[in-house]
Amino acid sequence: MTIKEIAFVAYPVTDVPRARAFYETVLGLKPASVFEKDGTAFIEYWIGQNNEHCIVLGAGAPMFQPGKTGATAALEVENFEAAEQRINERQVKIVMPRYDTPVCSMMMIEDPDGNQIMIHRRKQA
Repeated sequence: MTIKEIAFVAYPVTDVPRARAFYETVLGLKPASVFEKDGTAFIEYWIGQNNEHCIVLGAGAPMFQPGKTGATAALEVENFEAAEQRINERQVKIVMPRYDTPVCSMMMIEDPDGNQIMIHRRKQA
């Protein structure tokens, strides 16, 4: 088996409107595809210069539950300081404060369901 790329990172959520408000207002993502019917939801957010990466919010499947043991997407941001300021202004729960390494800056936050998201910025070589 050869893995070519990540197809998407999916986060299970319990309250779709609350989750969408977080991903769309705090993170500034725009929904590319929205399916919501009978308590089931699947919302795609494509990101990247050529929309080559996808984050999905899902709800309604019994075995697809939120929590800290699930996936963590590392979102590469253009301006780490601006992202950090936006997160602080919106009083988002920070799980891991800013951590700087020789190659990057990163911090870990939680969405309203406790799913972890990493905010990341590579340093220029």
